[in-house]
Amino acid sequence: MDTDTVLRPALAVGGVLAVTLVAGWLLDLLLRRADARHGETPLWGLLRRCRTPFRLTLATALLYGSHREARILPAHTTAVGRALTLVLIGSAAWLLVRIATAVVDSAYARYAERTPDEARVRRVRTQITLIQRVVTAAVAVIAVAAMLLTFPAMRTVGASLLASAGIIGIVAGIAAQSTLGNLFAGLQIAFGDTVRIGDTVVVEREWGTVEEITLTFLVVRTWDERRITMPVSYFTSKPYENWSRGGAEMTGTVFWHLDHSAPLEPMREQLRQILKEVPEWDGRTGSLAVTDTTPHTIQVRAVVTAKDASDVWTVRCAVREQMIAWLADRHPYALPRIATAPAAPAPGPAGNTGDTGADGDAGAPGPADGRGPAGSG
Repeated sequence: MDTDTVLRPALAVGGVLAVTLVAGWLLDLLLRRADARHGETPLWGLLRRCRTPFRLTLATALLYGSHREARILPAHTTAVGRALTLVLIGSAAWLLVRIATAVVDSAYARYAERTPDEARVRRVRTQITLIQRVVTAAVAVIAVAAMLLTFPAMRTVGASLLASAGIIGIVAGIAAQSTLGNLFAGLQIAFGDTVRIGDTVVVEREWGTVEEITLTFLVVRTWDERRITMPVSYFTSKPYENWSRGGAEMTGTVFWHLDHSAPLEPMREQLRQILKEVPEWDGRTGSLAVTDTTPHTIQVRAVVTAKDASDVWTVRCAVREQMIAWLADRHPYALPRIATAPAAPAPGPAGNTGDTGADGDAGAPGPADGRGPAGSG
């Protein structure tokens, strides 16, 4: 075997690897120094994620440009060139997606840091997430198409496909009607601002937070850590509750069923004391009123507020628990009771002084123990 036949390809491959490693090291060094000098933006740190696709693209490009002169597998020059072309297209697409993602993530991070409005930040995050997915899908489709067009046979097929694109488009549209509907629904959600990542929603009687939005499905994380995956078309065709729409602040209510003798003014003062000790309360509203009455109890309602749905739930539970404990300790008579003593008799006709009848107890005020109609059972 000719020494030149082995030595030249080995030197070419070794030189390409050396150049690739040195270039990758220099790029990483420059990005690290830029990241240290410009701490106000995470762009340079995010661009370090591009090291692997950059090295692969550079190495493939160098091999593609030198494989003929280096006589790498000279009997299969065409196959080697085509393989390197396919790898180069794929690695270039990978590098392009990584760069675009780094730039977009950096811009979003700076926007989120400077914008105090959480709702606007979540809206932009949702839009950026969907746009990134669209760009990634488009780059992948273009890369695959470019790979296929490197084969002469596929060029002929591609010309035929373009000639019949109208018919194929109609057939594909009918066959993928559901998928296309979800795709357009995803874009509508992104730019229509109907639901955003981080929103608190109620769908199918399930309360949760929107965790992920893609072009075809949406993931809701419930309060007990379950994940509900739903098609995005659901949110454009059916009603649902969005508790974060127009602001994340929430108002919650707490109800008690108490005796008619419940001390309302002390309860109002106690509610204010309880709310001061609950850090989740935002200080906007904390009131108490009687909202209903029945023959046996009254319904007392407290209205409390918090910055979001999770905190208002915590405030409601704390107020309910501490108020019941306070009533049981300080005012046990205010808790609901079942009357077991006879009711007081109705007054008789005018002039009737309530004389006793034949049995001598028609006007009796109650049992001898003096508990009266409100005695507890």
